[in-house]
Amino acid sequence: MCSQKVTIKNPTGLHLRPAGILCKEAMQYKSLITFRFKDNTANAKSVLSVLGACVKCGDEIEFICEGEDEEAALQSLVNVVESGLGE
Repeated sequence: MCSQKVTIKNPTGLHLRPAGILCKEAMQYKSLITFRFKDNTANAKSVLSVLGACVKCGDEIEFICEGEDEEAALQSLVNVVESGLGE
């Protein structure tokens, strides 16, 4: 298991389009990928779960990856969030 915290930079937070980009990236990996925000845990491979977390600009989330490709998955997700999720 590996984890890393990252701050959401999108002005509108994780709304539908960036949530879709995040999920699409996460689904490329076999590992279980979740993230923690406040007291909630969300499945990074589920758009509804990501949207339900209500993550806004400036919020910090912690990705948690468990599985055979966890290191690559974590690095990829951190990179996609830091690059602005397509916005």
